[in-house]
Amino acid sequence: MNALKQLDYIIIGAGPAGLQMGYYLARNRQNYLILEAGSSAGTFFGEFPRHRKLLSINKVFTGHQDHEINLRWDWNSLLSDRDELLFRNYTVDYFPDAADLKTYLEDFANHLNLNIQYHTEVNKVTRQNNNFMLTDAQGHHYLCRYLIVATGLSTPYVPPIPGIELAENYVDFSIDPHDFINERVLIVGKGNSAFETADNLIATAASIHLCSPHPVKLAWKSHFVGHLRARNNNFLDTYQLKSQNAILDAHIEKIRRENGKFVVDIIYTHAREERRTIEFDRVLVCTGFRFDTAIFDHACRPQLALDERFPAQTSAWESKNVKDLYFAGTLMQQRDYKKTMSAFIHGFRHNIEALSHILEERYHNKPWPFQPISATPREITDAILHRINTGSSLFLQPGYFSDVLVVPEAEQGAYYYRDIPTEYIAASDLGRQGNYYTISLEYGDFSQIADPFYIERDPDPAQAHLTAYLHPIIRHFNGSRLMAEHHIPEDLENNYSGDLFSQLIQELFQDKLNKTPASF
Repeated sequence: MNALKQLDYIIIGAGPAGLQMGYYLARNRQNYLILEAGSSAGTFFGEFPRHRKLLSINKVFTGHQDHEINLRWDWNSLLSDRDELLFRNYTVDYFPDAADLKTYLEDFANHLNLNIQYHTEVNKVTRQNNNFMLTDAQGHHYLCRYLIVATGLSTPYVPPIPGIELAENYVDFSIDPHDFINERVLIVGKGNSAFETADNLIATAASIHLCSPHPVKLAWKSHFVGHLRARNNNFLDTYQLKSQNAILDAHIEKIRRENGKFVVDIIYTHAREERRTIEFDRVLVCTGFRFDTAIFDHACRPQLALDERFPAQTSAWESKNVKDLYFAGTLMQQRDYKKTMSAFIHGFRHNIEALSHILEERYHNKPWPFQPISATPREITDAILHRINTGSSLFLQPGYFSDVLVVPEAEQGAYYYRDIPTEYIAASDLGRQGNYYTISLEYGDFSQIADPFYIERDPDPAQAHLTAYLHPIIRHFNGSRLMAEHHIPEDLENNYSGDLFSQLIQELFQDKLNKTPASF
C-alpha cells in the first residue's frame, strides 16, 4: 500500500471540466491532483456521443479578431492563456467530430502539464475530520481538504418502467442501421440522443416510434441548446408527412416479451387516458444519464435533486449537505437545469472560472478581481458597453451570469466585477453593498410565443422590457432590495455600440449618480 498523499484539492475526472478546474488551480498555485480512471484525458469522448457528431458548434469564421467575442461561437474551447489551445486549431467543421474533441482535450492536459494521475479509479470516498479520504481500485489512499467531483453523469438513467430491463440502452446498442432492416423500433426518450438514433435508422427500419410523456421541445424555440437541435430533427418530417414513423406523447405502463416481440402498453398524455398496446421488434432506451453516488460513504454522500439525477448544490456549486465538496462540469446544471448552458462546455467553462474565484475567496483570502473606474456616467457607460458587446459568459449564460458595478456613496470611484453567477451575488460580500448594479444579457418572456420566427416588436426604447430577444438589463440594488430594473432595447446582431445605447445608459447613470452628463 502506498504512502498517504495529502493535498489541498483533489479533482475526480480528467474530462473537460476536470481539466478546466485543474488549469485554474494550477494558475492560482494551489496544491492539487486530478485522478482519472482512464488512460488519457477526455475518455468519455472516445465513445460518446455514439454517432460521433457533436452538437456544440465550432464557428471559426466569425468576422471578428477579438478573442473574447469569438468565444461566443466557440463552444468547445476551454479557457486558458494559450491561443494555440483553442479548438478552432483542430478543425473548421461547424459540428465537429467527437474524436477531434478528444484529441484537443489530450493536448490541453499535456501542453499545460496538468497534474493528472491516470489509471486511477476512485471507488470509495469517506470523511475523516475535516478531510476527504479517497481510495482507488488498487487500495491506494489520497487525502484532501477540498474535493471537486468532475465525473459528469456517468450512469445511464433508466426510467422506472416495468419491463424496461428487457430493452437495449444507448450506451451499448448497435448503431449499424443494417441491423434494423425491416424492424419496428420503439425509442424511449425525445432528446437529442433519441433523435440522432432515429435519424440513423430512417432508411432501414420499417417503422420508428419515439415515446415519452412530454412533447418535443425545440431548441430554436426554447433557446436552450440541449433541447432538440435542427441537425437532429429530420425525423420530424417523416412523422408529419406520414412516412411510417410516429412521435408519441405517452406514458409507458409496461414492456413485456410475447412470441418474440416486445409488447408495449402505453397511455396517451393528451388523449383523455386513451390506452393502446403496440408491438415492436426492438426497444431502445435513450433517456440520458444520472450522477452515481455509489463511491460515497454514507457520512459524506451528497443529497440528490431533480428526480435524483443530480447532486443538490448551493449557488457556489457546493454540496448542500457535505461541506467542502464541490461539483464541476455538466453536474453544475442542477442550478439552471434546461434554462441556460451549464450542461455544456461553453457554459460550465465560465462556471468553473467563477468557482475558482469563489475558492480563492473562501479558503485563500483573495478577493474577487475587479477593475476600478471613475464613478462618472461616461466611464461607467463605456465599461458596460464593452462588456455587453464582447463578454462571452454574459452572452452564453444569459441571466445566469452578471457583472456587478459597486458605487460606494462615500467614494469618488466605482468597482467593476466581471462574470459573477447571478445567484451567488446575494450570498457574497457584494450582495451586502449599499449601492450596486448588476449588468446581464437576458431573454424576455417567449413562453407564450407560438412562432419564434414571427414576433411582433415595438422599436420604442420605453417598451424594451417587453422584448423577447436577448437584450441587456441593468438592475439597481441596495443590499438585497431591488430598487429599479432597466431594459436596454435588443439589437439584431447584439451590437450595442450605437449612439442610442450609449445615450440610454448615460442618462440612466446621470440620474442615478446626479452627475453632469458627458458629451455623447
